[in-house]
Amino acid sequence: MAVKTVPLNREQLEALTERFPTPFHIYDEAAIRENARRLKAAFAWSPGFKEYFAVKAAPNPYLMKILKSEGFGSDCSSYPELLLSEKVGVVGEDIIFTSNDTPAYEYKKAAELGAIINLDDISHIAYLEKHVGLPELICCRYNPGPLKGGNAIIGHPEEAKYGFTREQLFEGYRMLRDKGVKRFGLHTMVASNELDGSYFVETAHILFELVGELSAELGIEFEFVNLGGGIGIPYKPEQEPVDLEAVGEGIRNLYEELIIGKGLKPLDIRLECGRMVTGPFGYLVSRVLHKKNTYKQFVGLDACMANLMRPALYGAYHHITVSGKENDPCDFVCDVTGSLCENNDKFAIDRAIPQVEIGDLVVIHDAGAHGHAMGFNYNAKLRSAELLLRESGDVVQIRRAETVEDHFATLNLDGLEAFEV
Repeated sequence: MAVKTVPLNREQLEALTERFPTPFHIYDEAAIRENARRLKAAFAWSPGFKEYFAVKAAPNPYLMKILKSEGFGSDCSSYPELLLSEKVGVVGEDIIFTSNDTPAYEYKKAAELGAIINLDDISHIAYLEKHVGLPELICCRYNPGPLKGGNAIIGHPEEAKYGFTREQLFEGYRMLRDKGVKRFGLHTMVASNELDGSYFVETAHILFELVGELSAELGIEFEFVNLGGGIGIPYKPEQEPVDLEAVGEGIRNLYEELIIGKGLKPLDIRLECGRMVTGPFGYLVSRVLHKKNTYKQFVGLDACMANLMRPALYGAYHHITVSGKENDPCDFVCDVTGSLCENNDKFAIDRAIPQVEIGDLVVIHDAGAHGHAMGFNYNAKLRSAELLLRESGDVVQIRRAETVEDHFATLNLDGLEAFEV
């Protein structure tokens, strides 16, 4: 069983709270870099391998700049994400723009940056041509429907709103070819937080075969296949991480058989992982405010689901460490809660943790992706700060906490007194 550890001890965390009040998210730069290098090494056999970090997982420019220095691009799905990428110097074909129900101005910004546009629907071909024009390079997103099982987070592919059907894919590439598009990529994304490495090898098998069929029927060549993201992380201590090396080798064997062995043009392997890149190396640090004993035991934190909504949204497990009590017996069963006026505002239900006291620091693990990024302001809760533990051991603030002034900034308070009711 894996042991969930925290890169800072209780004394170090307490010292941090003197500068940065809880709750806050903190990320471990050294661990993120080591993980990024491991991912690249697993696909080093593909000279054109590229990982496009899924910006939605952790849209902070400091984290993005770290990953850029490791050779990662950006997987963007909105105008602000494109702007963030531009801000850190990720431009051109180092961006893949994968969105759905996309407004024209977002396509225009992607085209302006020279990003690879990944179309989500066959009708978007005409829409893109009308509003922006068709670029030289186009990618299309394939939805394999019942040919490929989904999972709990992303759902069954045939029920998902994303992508072309197989028939639409052939028609779409034919249309693009006839309209003068010269360069092509193929993409799919059919799972989220998947821990079975064979799933991704099977996905590569589907896409490699499809590349062969599309090339033969339409007379086009593909430059890359983007296998999407979805590589999961072991949120629970008893879970094992995905064996990246085995996945890379499995995909390599299929590539040799189905691309090189079939005489197809060599193509690059692309991924767009987010969660597995930063997720295990971010932590939500909070403090115990209250203990409550009614029909069951409750431990109330100064964080809430506005800081980390995955447990409330998905029933997701996040491991909890009581700082300084890592070696104490877990003999206190409780619900760990926040202060929102929602009964599902719980980080854990019936969780066995060490005996806690008011004032203890609690660390919630694996909050480095889809954590702060999914925050919100319900109950007028203010978004917390983000910190970065540098390789040097220094800690810097990479996003300050919101203030009441920030929260009220979009309200037209100047006109309130003159407003008649």
